[in-house]
Amino acid sequence: MTLPTEKKKWLAAALTIINADFNRSSDTHLIKVDLPCFVDVSLYLKDESTHPTGSLKHRLARSLFLYGLCNGLIHQNTTIVESSSGSTAISEAYFARLLGLRFIAVVPKSTASEKIKQIEFYGGECFKVEPSDLYAKAQQLADELNGHYMDQFTYAERATDWRGNSNIAESIFAQMAMETHQIPSWIVVSAGTGGTSATIGRYLRYNPALHLKTQLAVVDPDNSVFYDYYRDRDSAISNNKGSRIEGIGRPRVEPSFLPDVVDHMIQVPDAASIATIRWLEGVLGRKCGGSTGTNVYGALKLIAQMIENKQQGSVVSMICDAGERYLNTYYDDEWVAQQQLDLAPYTQQLENFMLTGKM
Repeated sequence: MTLPTEKKKWLAAALTIINADFNRSSDTHLIKVDLPCFVDVSLYLKDESTHPTGSLKHRLARSLFLYGLCNGLIHQNTTIVESSSGSTAISEAYFARLLGLRFIAVVPKSTASEKIKQIEFYGGECFKVEPSDLYAKAQQLADELNGHYMDQFTYAERATDWRGNSNIAESIFAQMAMETHQIPSWIVVSAGTGGTSATIGRYLRYNPALHLKTQLAVVDPDNSVFYDYYRDRDSAISNNKGSRIEGIGRPRVEPSFLPDVVDHMIQVPDAASIATIRWLEGVLGRKCGGSTGTNVYGALKLIAQMIENKQQGSVVSMICDAGERYLNTYYDDEWVAQQQLDLAPYTQQLENFMLTGKM
C-alpha cells in the first residue's frame, strides 16, 4: 500500500479546514422590505454583508480556493495573488490566513482605506496601482514569486457550482419557499467579475420550472463596459476610467461575464446608486455599500414597471457589503461634491416612489 505524500496530506488538511469553516457558517438572511407602495409586489434583499469577511465575495473566495486546491494550483507554500478592488481580496486574505499562506492583493489606488485595513488585518499585503495596471501587475507578481494568480475575473464562473451545492441561487429559492410569491419575477444583481450573474443565470436554466418564471437582470454602473457589451457583443470594448462603485463595473469585458444567461440589463448612474444607499438607510436603519445601491435602484425600476402594468410578484436583490467601508466616500458629502455628482434628483425620485410606486 502506497502511503500518502506530504503534499497529499497538506491538501487533505487544507480542504478540511475550508469545509469546516463553511460548516460553521449559517446562511445569510433574506430581508423582506416593506414600503407603503408595495401592495402586490414584494422586494427581498439577500444580506451578504453577514459573511465572516463582510461581503458577497466571501462565497467567491471560498470557491476560488477550492478550485485552486483541487486543480493542483495551490500547495503548502504557494503565494496567493489577486487583482481586486477590495472585497474579494479581503475574503481571500481570510482564507489564505486559514491555510497559513502568504497573500498579496493588487488593488486600484482609489480603493477605500477601510478595505485596505481589512486586507491587512487578515495578514494580506497590498500593492496599489492604476486601474489599468491591475491585471498585469498581479500576473507579474505571481510569476516572480512562483505563486498562484487567483484571477477572479477569469475563474469566477468556472469555480462556482451553478447546479446547486448551497450556492446563492439555490439559497434564494429555498428561502422564498414560504413567501406569497415564492418564485421571483426578477432576480437583480450587479456585475464585477460576472460570477454571480453566471451562477444564477445557469441555475435558472438548469431548473426549467424556474427559468420559465424568473428573469435575471444585471445592473451596471457608470464607466463600465458590461452594458455596452451585452447590447453590441463587441468583446474588444474598453473604458480607461475606473468605476466609482467599488466591486462592480469593469473597464474591459471580463471572461466570467456570460451575457447569454442574462435576460435584461439596466444602466444605473453612480449618483442614483449613492442616493439609493442613503435613502435605503432610512428604510433599513443601516448603511450599505455602493453596489447595493446599484442593485436596489435597478430592482425598484423593475418594481415600478410591474406596479404600472398591474403585475403581482416578487423581486429579489442583494446587500453586497456594509456601508461602514465607505464612510469617507459614498457617505461623505465632500467626496460626492468632488466627484461632481448630484444626488438630489434621485433622492426626490426615491421619496416619490415610496408614496406612489412610480419612478
